[in-house]
Amino acid sequence: MVIKILGMGCAKCKMLEKITQAAVKDLGADATVEKVDDIQKIMGYGVMSTPALVVNEKVKVFGRVPDLKTIRKYIEEEM
Repeated sequence: MVIKILGMGCAKCKMLEKITQAAVKDLGADATVEKVDDIQKIMGYGVMSTPALVVNEKVKVFGRVPDLKTIRKYIEEEM
């Protein structure tokens, strides 16, 4: 599983990455978490506001940081 954090390194982007890493660890998921900060790649996902969470090439959320429970749900949906 590939999980991508789309964002330019803002505080919310860093928070989303931290919570996502915790969710992956909690679930014991076999996942790679990647940061994407290239604006062209971000726009390629149709995301106009960051941060955004992409799991297996599916945009799950953008423009806000969901809580740990919600991120776990997004990951479980793709397991």
